[in-house]
Amino acid sequence: MHRLKLPLVSLLMFALTFVSLSMPASEAQALCVNVKQANLRKGPGLNYEKLWEVFKYMPFQQLAKKGEWLRVQDVDGDIYWIHERLTTKEFKCAVIKQNKTNMRTGPGTNHSRVPWSPVDKYFSVKVLKVENNWVHILDAVGDKAWVYQPLVWIR
Repeated sequence: MHRLKLPLVSLLMFALTFVSLSMPASEAQALCVNVKQANLRKGPGLNYEKLWEVFKYMPFQQLAKKGEWLRVQDVDGDIYWIHERLTTKEFKCAVIKQNKTNMRTGPGTNHSRVPWSPVDKYFSVKVLKVENNWVHILDAVGDKAWVYQPLVWIR
């Protein structure tokens, strides 16, 4: 029994090392698209199928990295690959979680809607600040508004 234990422990340590190298905890972090448009792919490379095109400020949770490609998860839990240079970790961003979400001129329902409100699901924005469950946002064309925090997925 003792002779079998040593190889088993070695195998277990090797497996744990492999898992920790393939997905370091330091890489499991939030990121945002920092270009006007970006393609999300099925795998880590341009030869993989393009699955979705997203716009500036789309947030993702980074799951892994392979070369210059990042494996990411979106608001719906779907998994994609995106090229690293199309993203940033310099600021927070958010995406609207449902259609017909009102955007307001201030932090509260007592404030009027902005002229371009409501917006639909997947509308992506940069987070400027969070105040009393309201998120002050900036969209890709430079317009600012406020949105109720439970209606957005922030990363």
